[in-house]
Amino acid sequence: MAGAGALGFHHIRLLGKVEGAVCAGFFDTDVVRAKNVAEQLAVPAMTSLDALLDTCDALCIVVPTPAHAPVAHAAVARGKHLLVEKPLCASIEEADALLAAARHAGVLVQTGHVERFNRALRAAIPYVQAPRFITSERLAPFNPRGSDVAVVLDLMIHDIDLVLTLLGGNVSDVQALGVPVLTPSVDIANARMVFAGGEVATITASRVSRERMRKLRVFQRSGYLSLDLAAGTGHFYRVRGDFDPSTFGDSPPSLESVVEYVPLSAPEDEPLRLELQSFVDAVRGSGPLVVTGDDGRAALAVALRIMEEIERSMRGQMPVGMPAAAARA
Repeated sequence: MAGAGALGFHHIRLLGKVEGAVCAGFFDTDVVRAKNVAEQLAVPAMTSLDALLDTCDALCIVVPTPAHAPVAHAAVARGKHLLVEKPLCASIEEADALLAAARHAGVLVQTGHVERFNRALRAAIPYVQAPRFITSERLAPFNPRGSDVAVVLDLMIHDIDLVLTLLGGNVSDVQALGVPVLTPSVDIANARMVFAGGEVATITASRVSRERMRKLRVFQRSGYLSLDLAAGTGHFYRVRGDFDPSTFGDSPPSLESVVEYVPLSAPEDEPLRLELQSFVDAVRGSGPLVVTGDDGRAALAVALRIMEEIERSMRGQMPVGMPAAAARA
C-alpha cells in the first residue's frame, strides 16, 4: 500500500481479509502516522517507496491525487500491477501516459471506484434493462480530506462512473453548475449528462451538507429502481407482465394492478474488501478486471468536462472586468 491515511488505513486493514494475498507492507511520508498504523495493524512500514516496491507483486495507490501519476509510474517501471484510487490521475494526459506505460509493461491497472461493489448496486444489476433516465444525489458533511480537489473529483466521480456503467455509450452533452462554499474549489455541483442514445442522467454532489445521502434512481421501460447506496439496500417496482391498460376502461387502475414490488438483495460484504478481492483475483488470473484503467479514464474525462462547464458558467456570472481569482475568493 502506498499511503496510509484515512482511506489507506482501511485498505491495509481489509487486505488481511482477502484470499490469495498478503500485505507485504506500506509506505507513508508521514513517519508518525506510519509508525502508528504499523503498530495498530501489525503490518510493516517501509522507509521508502523503492523499499516497498522491492517487497510486492502489486501496489494499491491511496495517496493524494496529484501524486497518483508519479507513484504509479515508479511501480509500473518495476513491473507491479496497480489498483489506483479514484480519480485515476489529475489529468487526461497523465491518465493516458500511465495506461500506455502499463500496456507496454504488461501490468494490470484497476481503478478504485468502490461503489461498483456496493451491495445495492450488485443486487440491482440483474434488473437493469436499457435505462432512460438516472438521478443521483451524494451529499456529505464537510471533511478536509479530499478538499484539495473540487467535489466533482472528490465525490461526484463515483456517480459518474456508475452512470457510465449503467448507461454505457458516449456522453454527447454536459450542462453543469457549481459553487465554492468552504474551500477555494467547487463544494456543491449539479450536472446533467445527455448520452448519444438520448438517455439522460442528473447528478448532484455536495460536501457541505448537514446530512449524508447516497441515492441512485434508475428509470427504464420495465420499471423503476431506487437504490440507497449508504444503506446498501434497494427496491425495484416492475411493471406487471399481465398489465393491459385497455382492460381498465374509464376506471383508473390500482397501483398493485400495474406494478409489482421486487426486493433487491445481494450477499453482505464490505465493498472495499470486495474491490481488493477482485483486484487480487485479476492479478492472479482467476477473475476479470472489474473496473479497468480505461473505466477510470472515462470517468475522469467526464468529470473534467463537468468542471470545464462549471468554470465556464462561473465566468459568465462575474461582473465585467472582475478577475477569475477575485471571483473565487
